[in-house]
Amino acid sequence: MRTPAPGLPGPVPEPVDPEAHPDGQVLGGESLLTRYLNLVKFPHTLFALPFALLGVVAASRHAPLEWRTVALAVIAFTAARWAALGFNMVADLRFDRENPRHRRRELPRGALTVAQALGSVLLAALLFLAAAWAINPLCFRLAPLALGWILAYSYAKRFTDWSHLWLGLSLAIAPVGGWLAVTGSWSDPAWALVAITVAVATWVGGFDIFYSLPDQHFDRAHGLHSLVARYGIRRTIGVARVLHLITLPALVLFGIGAGLGPWYQAGVGAAGLILLYEHSLVRPDDLSRLDTAFFTLNAVMSATVLAFALLDRLLR
Repeated sequence: MRTPAPGLPGPVPEPVDPEAHPDGQVLGGESLLTRYLNLVKFPHTLFALPFALLGVVAASRHAPLEWRTVALAVIAFTAARWAALGFNMVADLRFDRENPRHRRRELPRGALTVAQALGSVLLAALLFLAAAWAINPLCFRLAPLALGWILAYSYAKRFTDWSHLWLGLSLAIAPVGGWLAVTGSWSDPAWALVAITVAVATWVGGFDIFYSLPDQHFDRAHGLHSLVARYGIRRTIGVARVLHLITLPALVLFGIGAGLGPWYQAGVGAAGLILLYEHSLVRPDDLSRLDTAFFTLNAVMSATVLAFALLDRLLR
């Protein structure tokens, strides 16, 4: 521990090396802002924000799009994710202190206090509700339900092996919310938003399974539920493959239902190749390239789908 820097509360741990951090993609430095951003693994926002914006882009074919709506949708998504991840870090603190993979997170290493974390969660939750109120009445009515669902995820591993899909459904709220923000109503046909929900839930569930693989023995020893704790690495990787096989046709169906055209479908094809490569990196006997599969390729995949959807929208 180092002595506190001027203006920073409490003792300051040694600086985090982003390259060596087991959570990957964290920010270097020890400013208060950096510690808050690392608390919620802010760089991971790149995973799901493109899918929130995908809902916005697709909905713009059916209703006028204003920059104000886009900005509010991004604020709402970012605030909701902050609240969910911050609360998750507090809920899992006693496990993170014992898990070698997680001991360098901000709360276990003393970079932030529980009170600071909960304070940021409360502010983020209020910001999310305020953004939803500013978007439209439907989003505001649904916001408390969405917030309750994503916060409850933090306790899913206490009672279900399928917390991966709970997380997936939590992030699947993003594209649905993006659509509702623009149109103020459910999709027509109704199955279009069901399809994107399935697509994002299975995509996230699959890569969250990858992230959980090294925790097989820890979860068993501490009575936590997960697929890898119950079935082992080989069978659990098989489940991830099945989920991602569902992801791609669901993305195709969403494009059809939302009126997106060939450029979007080409993006889905590219996403399929990325997923294929991702699965080639993760093998039961070799998890050494898990960081690349989890942290890098998933961000590339979601950004690819959004980029091709935007291209499709601009050219048609």
